[in-house]
Amino acid sequence: MRNETGGTMVVDLQADPYTINHNPHDLCPPEDPIISDTNLTHQRFSSVSSSIMSIGPTSGEGSPCVMSPWARVSPKWDADFNEDNVLETNGLISSIVREEGHIYSLAASGDLLYTGSDSKNVRVWKNLKDYAGFKSSSGLVKAIVLCGDRVFTGHQDGKIRIWKVSKRKPGKHKRVGTLPTFKSLVKTSVNPKYIMDARRNKNTKKTKHKDAVSSLSMDVELGLLYSSSWDRTIKVWRISDSKCLESIQAHDDAINSVMFGFDDLVFTGSADGTVKVWKREMQGKGTKHELEQVLLKQENAVTALAVKPKSSMIYSGSSDGLVNYWERSKSIFIGGILKGHKSAVLCLTVAGSLLLSGAADKNICVWRQDTSDGSHHCVSVLTGHMGPVKCLAVEEEEAYRNGAKACTVTEGDRKWIIYSGSLDKSVKVWRVSDRMATWREVDEPAASSGRKSSSSPHGGSGAWGSCDLEK
Repeated sequence: MRNETGGTMVVDLQADPYTINHNPHDLCPPEDPIISDTNLTHQRFSSVSSSIMSIGPTSGEGSPCVMSPWARVSPKWDADFNEDNVLETNGLISSIVREEGHIYSLAASGDLLYTGSDSKNVRVWKNLKDYAGFKSSSGLVKAIVLCGDRVFTGHQDGKIRIWKVSKRKPGKHKRVGTLPTFKSLVKTSVNPKYIMDARRNKNTKKTKHKDAVSSLSMDVELGLLYSSSWDRTIKVWRISDSKCLESIQAHDDAINSVMFGFDDLVFTGSADGTVKVWKREMQGKGTKHELEQVLLKQENAVTALAVKPKSSMIYSGSSDGLVNYWERSKSIFIGGILKGHKSAVLCLTVAGSLLLSGAADKNICVWRQDTSDGSHHCVSVLTGHMGPVKCLAVEEEEAYRNGAKACTVTEGDRKWIIYSGSLDKSVKVWRVSDRMATWREVDEPAASSGRKSSSSPHGGSGAWGSCDLEK
């Protein structure tokens, strides 16, 4: 139903406002070449009703969609009772719709959700209800990072804006700064020493991004913010004084993602088809990043990255629909490939033992790693979006209920709230858990190349699998 401010709708499990009067031309704005060059008309799952394939036999038993070889229904979701003795199942919780624009960025903390769109607005939701909002005069909001009482937003105009949450009025956000600061811009533009250094060294601290800020990543412990841009650079910012510590010409094409990882490593993925590993060293009050390794070099653009620090895992999504992964063991990265999407992978996120990948095929694949051999298997496919899935955010369910308070849930038995933002102008909210049932295993012999077979939702078509990379 609509709230008093108008334009917002919170929809329950089975209702989908996009099946009525939906304009297909609104699904794919022309700004993003990765999406516009991708086949979005594939009907593999487009006729699946409601929200997820794995609701069970009662969700459409006997229908042409379920009988289709393209849409095999997975086993029933796990169910359990919460502390209020209310039955809970994994799956769709609700949908949030606000006719403001396509959703490009998400960030979650406790029961709060921040959404960024091409309308220049950032909306704040509390317990899935419209709570607050703030607007920037810049272009679309491409990235959001939360750190304490501050919100960092990356924009199409190449700037990063800093917002502070009011202590007296928690729903009010005030802009307290911009990166780079006006003072630093003036200083670098008139200082002769800077101009000479810039001509000699391409990694001189050029504080302003010359193109859109594509992603943000925070090292909370050291108070450092990393930003990547389509201008092919990554920049390192010190939060305490808003100073740019370092600017790195990192790739030969637009950088789509930067992620601070583990062991002082930073990962970048670019439209030039590479994933690079950078080693960070602290030098006095500054930083120095050196290229340590190129994990991937391919023709297809790298579109998204995700890191699992506890397992020393790094994941990358590509415009060809593949997800590559690597695990670091004694300074050596060993990994494989996950095949689950028909179109470009646009976003990745990690939730405990699970990996979620959203793509231009409108689906979200949920993967779980087998701790015995390191391979990954599909747990389920979340469907229901009417447009490409552009961004994902995750929050532990216990923190969501308790307002970001500390959680005491046993490892391996954790439940997660997943938010997915789409170019269909909606945000869907899902519940998943580490104990989710997996697809029925298909007993197939491993190929001579060393590729390991894994269960597939497509009738053993071999579309989903994992393999070891050649050393």
